[in-house]
Amino acid sequence: MTSKMKLAVGVDIGGTNTVFGLVDAEGNCKAQDAIKTGDYPVVEDFVTAVQERVKALISDCNDPEIIGMGIGAPNANYYTGTIDFAPNLKWKGIVPLVALFAEHFDFPVSLTNDANAAAMGERIYGAAKGVNDLVMVTLGTGLGSGFVVNGELVYGHDGFAGELGHTIVEKNGRECGCGRKGCLETYASATGIVKTAKEFLAKSTDSTLSGLDEITSKSIADAAMEGDKLALDIFDYTAEKLGFSLANTIAISSPKLIVLFGGLAQSGDLIIKPTKKYMEDNLLKIFQNKISIVPSKLKASDAAILGASSLAWQSCN
Repeated sequence: MTSKMKLAVGVDIGGTNTVFGLVDAEGNCKAQDAIKTGDYPVVEDFVTAVQERVKALISDCNDPEIIGMGIGAPNANYYTGTIDFAPNLKWKGIVPLVALFAEHFDFPVSLTNDANAAAMGERIYGAAKGVNDLVMVTLGTGLGSGFVVNGELVYGHDGFAGELGHTIVEKNGRECGCGRKGCLETYASATGIVKTAKEFLAKSTDSTLSGLDEITSKSIADAAMEGDKLALDIFDYTAEKLGFSLANTIAISSPKLIVLFGGLAQSGDLIIKPTKKYMEDNLLKIFQNKISIVPSKLKASDAAILGASSLAWQSCN
């Protein structure tokens, strides 16, 4: 008798889209689908829509053995299985997401925030495969992070540990969406680097960026690749903030590896080389030349699903 293929369900909930799929132990996404998160202002309707499509994917894969479901979402609490006051979702207050999904499935369901899911996905499938101590930094619209220490995600006492993006790197600096000032994500993120570009351009227009109708992190990277000095200075300023912060982070958790993911990380050595330089400049001697900074190896189109599904594989190991 042929044994059934073992697969995990991965669900990634974003403010715009929710993507989900079936993933094997090697990180191959066997099937996937997506819905518009905003089309479901009532969370129960959202759960119904997702579970119906997930069950259809399972059926189309000849009813494999599902070992569990992992969900990545903003403001998700691993301990309580809830999404707590997520600002970019239509569901307000505390949402008992795991309990709602558990009504539809007889396999385990686990939940964590999207950056933690990305960290575990990188450890199980990607650039940090088998690494027990790492920091994952997602440089997207904001800055997310996940800390793995001794092979386990760090959650803290309340489930919300590991907020590198909301460590303050500039006293009374830029206003952050969290309500404070000077948070790292206001400098080292796609949004942050655009703010830096506008500040720099207010002082000097000697750049190809000055003629653009809209400045994006990609247009800054493109200009830097062409040798635009102002664009290179913008990357250097961003890397200085990030490298300084990572040096402090290393003093606390001593990771073997730092993995960068997201749109800004796709600029490769433009961000990685200067970040590494500033990190090393600010490191304690006992940590110098020990820690690598590498780009993610997860396929961008599947990364969110892989990260979420890794929670299920982690739970069953």
